[in-house]
Amino acid sequence: MLKNLSVKGKKIIITGATGILGSVYAGGFSEQGADVAIVDLDDKLCRQRADELSRKYGTRPLGIGCDITGQAAVKAMVQKVMAEYGRIDVLVNNAATKTKNFFAPFEEFPLADWEKIMAVNVNGMFLCSQAVAAEMEKRKSGSIINISSIYGIVAPDQRIYKGGLYEGKEMDTPLIYSTSKGAVVSLTRYLATYLAPYNIRVNTVTPGGVFSGQNETFVKNYGQRCPLGRMARPEEIFSAVYFLASDASSYITGHNLVVDGGWSVW
Repeated sequence: MLKNLSVKGKKIIITGATGILGSVYAGGFSEQGADVAIVDLDDKLCRQRADELSRKYGTRPLGIGCDITGQAAVKAMVQKVMAEYGRIDVLVNNAATKTKNFFAPFEEFPLADWEKIMAVNVNGMFLCSQAVAAEMEKRKSGSIINISSIYGIVAPDQRIYKGGLYEGKEMDTPLIYSTSKGAVVSLTRYLATYLAPYNIRVNTVTPGGVFSGQNETFVKNYGQRCPLGRMARPEEIFSAVYFLASDASSYITGHNLVVDGGWSVW
């Protein structure tokens, strides 16, 4: 069983790979011997991160700048990965975005912002899954891991945001975030059944709140609401992603692995 947990030599695409969680995933998989395609908007930053991981772990990371909202761009990205690696074993659909008016109240939320966020959080996940699955189908093997959020399966507790700040700004969770992350769970379930004949597994990882610099008031409020009494550490989310990428999860598909410290049981 320990052998099945190895990801050494696996070829993995991670979208949003230079972000808070994406960087942890890319580093964690590289440390364990996987070759990771680091995909994000900033091509220079992706290549820089790939160079750093290559020097540190001796793997073959590949940095690719890609706007995942464009079908042609996604197809070109996948072809670059195929040209370099010859196959794709795992896709981690991690990319998500915010806009200038992300925290605008429901009554005033602009349609343009709604559409931009859905274009990344949902359309981008669809396009990447579509392009990668086409390659996985040829080999009849693969694992697709979609990153959702606790607010994709339960409603936000608005009370915990009183006095909460992130980067000096007031916090909340807008409707668009919950809506887009809820769509991720449904997309996973559909693809799990559709791609099962090709031995392609599709699962969701649903993180609870992850500490990333929120102020003390919010951290305290969150901890009081959570059974385990604290926010998650990024590496704790990576552990779930790692498991679903490994062959140890070979009989798991269509599943939503919730990593929330017990948040959703109340």
